[in-house]
Amino acid sequence: MRVKKQKRHRRAVRFYTACFGFREPFKIFCDGTFVHHLVVNRITPADTALTNILGAPVKLFTTRCVLAELKSLGASYQDALNAANNLFTARCDHETRKSAEDCITEVIGENNSEHFFVATQDADLRRSLQKIPGVPVIFGLRNALFLEQPSSFQREFAKFSEEERLHMTDLEYNMLRQRKKRRLSDDKQGDSSDDAFEEKIDDVSQAQIINTNVKRNGSDVKDKVRFKRKKAKGPNPLSVKKKKKKSVDTNFTTSGKENKNGEGTVRSRKRSRKRSRKNVVEGNA
Repeated sequence: MRVKKQKRHRRAVRFYTACFGFREPFKIFCDGTFVHHLVVNRITPADTALTNILGAPVKLFTTRCVLAELKSLGASYQDALNAANNLFTARCDHETRKSAEDCITEVIGENNSEHFFVATQDADLRRSLQKIPGVPVIFGLRNALFLEQPSSFQREFAKFSEEERLHMTDLEYNMLRQRKKRRLSDDKQGDSSDDAFEEKIDDVSQAQIINTNVKRNGSDVKDKVRFKRKKAKGPNPLSVKKKKKKSVDTNFTTSGKENKNGEGTVRSRKRSRKRSRKNVVEGNA
């Protein structure tokens, strides 16, 4: 039973959010009878109980007229008055006190522009609110709270408004026609300007051809265009290694040969060429 109740409540909340633009956190307008019912049946905290029904955070509102009505009912409603004083106060702009029913109907208006959920125990008020599009109604039964399903009038209104959104209004149709006319006129102007631009290009190209022919008939003009060849330049100085400076070393010999031991200069000796015995015998003979 509890699962079916939650499904019904979720379905009703989706209907109001999709068709009438209700958004979180939901605003709940509580009258004196509903606050008294919460206090008597000890449904506290009230915001938590209402959050469980709607499945979203809520804010509780009341008006000065409702508070004045609770105050006029005497000591039996003192606890309800104390609880109602803790709620947010909605603006009603009534200089003289009105009944809670009249105050609520005026604040809701014709289309509930503030997107209030109305919580009340008054059966007549609930029936009258179901004839206004986009007004969800909450009531209590013993220690349980319920969200009434959308009425047939509200469903028909939502269906009719959706069909209106799908169709184009007379104002939108006239605006579309004017835009189409402007686009056609702009296209015509664009085509004429393109034709004039193409004629100018043709004239310029013909003049260039004539000038080139005249130059070619002269003796100093070359037919082919010659491009300058870039000459090879030196290497990039940043990519070339720096030359190392040659240091004068004292360990070199006078003949330019280095002493392996590094001990001063050494006298170089010329190697004598040895003559072979065969060559000596031939010479003596």
